[in-house]
Amino acid sequence: MSKWFGTDPTFYPSPRSAMEAPTEKLAYVALLNPDGIGVIDLDPDSETYGKVIYKLDMPHGVEDELHHFGWNACSSALCPTAFHPQLERRYLIVPGIRSSRIYIIDTKPDPKKPKIIRTIEPEEIKQRTGYSRLHTVHCGPEGIFISALGEANGNGGPGGLLLLDHFNFNVLGAWEIDRGPQVFAYDFWWHIAHDITITSGWATPDLFENGLNLNALLQRKYGHSLFFFDSKTRSFVEEVDLGDQHQMVLELRPAHNPRKTYGFASVVIDVTNLASSIWVWYQDNGKWNARKIIEIPAVPTDPNLLPPALKDIGAVPPLVTDMVLSLDDRFLYVSCWGTGELIQYDVSDPFDAKLIDKVKIGGIANPVPHPSGKSMTGGVQMVELSRDGKRAYFTNSLYKTWDEQFYPTGIQGAMVKVNINSNGGMKIDKDFFVEFDGVRAHQIRLDGGDCSTDTFCYP
Repeated sequence: MSKWFGTDPTFYPSPRSAMEAPTEKLAYVALLNPDGIGVIDLDPDSETYGKVIYKLDMPHGVEDELHHFGWNACSSALCPTAFHPQLERRYLIVPGIRSSRIYIIDTKPDPKKPKIIRTIEPEEIKQRTGYSRLHTVHCGPEGIFISALGEANGNGGPGGLLLLDHFNFNVLGAWEIDRGPQVFAYDFWWHIAHDITITSGWATPDLFENGLNLNALLQRKYGHSLFFFDSKTRSFVEEVDLGDQHQMVLELRPAHNPRKTYGFASVVIDVTNLASSIWVWYQDNGKWNARKIIEIPAVPTDPNLLPPALKDIGAVPPLVTDMVLSLDDRFLYVSCWGTGELIQYDVSDPFDAKLIDKVKIGGIANPVPHPSGKSMTGGVQMVELSRDGKRAYFTNSLYKTWDEQFYPTGIQGAMVKVNINSNGGMKIDKDFFVEFDGVRAHQIRLDGGDCSTDTFCYP
């Protein structure tokens, strides 16, 4: 495959060109308790297919609690306003959500044996940005963006975005010039051709680090808004409140086609009925708005089958905690960590989502085993999709203290593969079931990029 303008061949000008890219061969998986990065062989022709072929241990044991991570550079490097021909997709930027420490991990010269080349200590992060509790990582044209969920002392907010330099990984500072009313932080993305950045809000550290605070949830004290910023001036533009019954706005998935100005946001729970929901944000007469397009109901359940946190409720909430959008903007995959379901929707018309298929494995009550017959603890959690949209991979751990609340008998880290038909329909691959020995598994990144990694500047 020829290089695009001499840059890294895994940078693609458009979503369509990325869909035509070579099939992924490796996955990098965040492991915790103790912390590390696992390397998984995804090549069906390999003798070690579906196995952990290497584990990079973090030097601080269980102190960091790895969560989300990302690449140093991606297809946004091809954007005409910030063309960086010398960048390459080489380094994994891996923060600890609890420690606020960042590891820079080099995947070359041997991508099967990555190594730590630099550690950015939390004191430097806090001093230069005023933030802590680092979460989402995205490679943007101006640098490496990382969301932070708390202020420097780690007790409360506001959270926000910070930047690392593309080339030397130095901490540049907080991104916002005018943050407006936002206090909670979580995910962020952008409509890069329209100079709009969107952020969501989960909670401040005092509301999530020790587990879900049920009293605070019932009092509607978690995040329930989307925030829009001018990407050039780094200034607040507009807040869209989804209603305070819709608690914990998490994942953001904008349309991949840069001409489109809509995207999908997930909400963990509606405190009036325990349902999860998916919303579309869009622009209407120059104003930003959001509309609920999917509601996934809770499942009434025998209280004897429920953990203490849910016994009085008598139901399993779906607990939507992740989702991914195919590169052609056609299919949305939604993970339900509570019920153990991965649900596929056709969102070709974003305002008229159609349920296509679902697979079930694990779950809080009556857990479903893997098709191989092996038991599955936890539920469908972090999900990633291949560039061609034919394979999904997911893991089963959310966050240590939340795992213990909702799955008190324990979670054994696992990774599952789902095969996907081109016109919809899914099936769990019975021959692929990765078990992580004594550790839990969270976010997945695919070599060469995936459907929640890159920004494209050309339609």
